[in-house]
Amino acid sequence: MKSLKIYDPAMCCSTGVCGPNVDEKLVNLAADVAFLKSHGIAVERFNLGHQPGAFAANPEILAEMGAEAENLPVFVVDGRVRSKGVYPPRVEMAAWFGLEAEALPAQALTELKLFPSKCCDSEGDGCC
Repeated sequence: MKSLKIYDPAMCCSTGVCGPNVDEKLVNLAADVAFLKSHGIAVERFNLGHQPGAFAANPEILAEMGAEAENLPVFVVDGRVRSKGVYPPRVEMAAWFGLEAEALPAQALTELKLFPSKCCDSEGDGCC
């Protein structure tokens, strides 16, 4: 099975919907990950703030992420770094696996069902 591992910077929630401000690139990524999974791709995400051991256990990721984690996120496809420092668009990620995909339409964001993550606090500051 083909695999994608995403090493994210430290953040409260991987969904992009924590706190009062929605991070559209993370919302898009969540939809893109769902797309890849629907095509049989095994996807794992690691958050530096919540899973530092996944970073520490991987010397290649430690080298790729930079001294200040400035090169995160890092995308690894079947053991090979394919992208770092940006969240690539769906079309690019699909191509890594020989899939065809159209870019996520802008209106798709309004159609997504966004539910606050359990890590969002009631104070509205988005911190866990």
